[in-house]
Amino acid sequence: MSTPPSAHAFLVLLLLVLAGAVIASAENNKDCHPSDKATLLAVKSAFGNQSHFASWTPSTPCCDWHDITCNDADRVIILLFFEDVNLTGTIPDAISGLTELLVLNLYYLPAISGPIPKGIAKLSKLTSLSISLTSVSGPIPSFLGALTKLNDLTLSSNSLTGTIPASLAGLRYLDTIDLRNNRLTGTIPPLFYNSKSPIISYLLLSNNHLSGSIPTEFAAVGFQFIDLSHNALTGDASVFFGRTKELESINLSHNALSFDLSSVEFPEEMQAMDASYNAIRGGIPAQVANVTNLRQFNVSYNKLCGQVPAALARLDVYNFQHNKCLCGAPLPDPCKK
Repeated sequence: MSTPPSAHAFLVLLLLVLAGAVIASAENNKDCHPSDKATLLAVKSAFGNQSHFASWTPSTPCCDWHDITCNDADRVIILLFFEDVNLTGTIPDAISGLTELLVLNLYYLPAISGPIPKGIAKLSKLTSLSISLTSVSGPIPSFLGALTKLNDLTLSSNSLTGTIPASLAGLRYLDTIDLRNNRLTGTIPPLFYNSKSPIISYLLLSNNHLSGSIPTEFAAVGFQFIDLSHNALTGDASVFFGRTKELESINLSHNALSFDLSSVEFPEEMQAMDASYNAIRGGIPAQVANVTNLRQFNVSYNKLCGQVPAALARLDVYNFQHNKCLCGAPLPDPCKK
């Protein structure tokens, strides 16, 4: 299945960018704003002054500290805790004092636990919030709806429970929504759609316990990458498709979706679709031949009938197996005339 760039690849790229910023800051050899420095030392104290914060000493400029990036005004704008299996504790509420923070990223910190702290709601300039591969638990807090400038919300691979809060409807600039690999329940609310900004690049909700139908409002959203696999979703997912859509990759597999595929028009730029293990009926539209960049098309384990379009005969047979009455290459069963 074609997937969007991994969180790890994104973070490696981000680290390279941040490294340049840190080097530039170090050359200036300036201290950060006193309130930022006091906040960072409070964060260090809340974590029990662990070895991760060895460079965070009052006698050195805090723009030179590990995990920190400052802007030209010596305000802390990026805080990145990255790949430390030994860092323990909870995300401290004291982080709310970094009033100029734009990016907060916690990645692969498996010993970090507890809830998402309420202090994050005070980071009003935050554009990217990413907490991934941790043991953070509890619900996705409704107070995240206060982060009205948020562009990227990534809370993947944690132990989050409960429903997706409706308060996120106010986040009109969201481009990336990644809640994969948690224990979320309930339905997918139609909250990720704003008529003033109807483009969302990434909607990634796979490997949860979500149920119910796909919001019909999603027909007006320009998704590019969708992964809803391994949930318990039902009903019609045809709202994601359309000849003029910019959809590149969609994974709907391992749900209980049921709709007629015959009437679906596939985006001409689509590269991958996995709709296996559902209850999709009808046939495969011949229009799929116009999707010239298609690399994967898996509709196995459904209720489809009719001939596999010749344009798909090049794919492996497993992509079409276990349907009601599909026939033709690459399947071994020829279609009856």
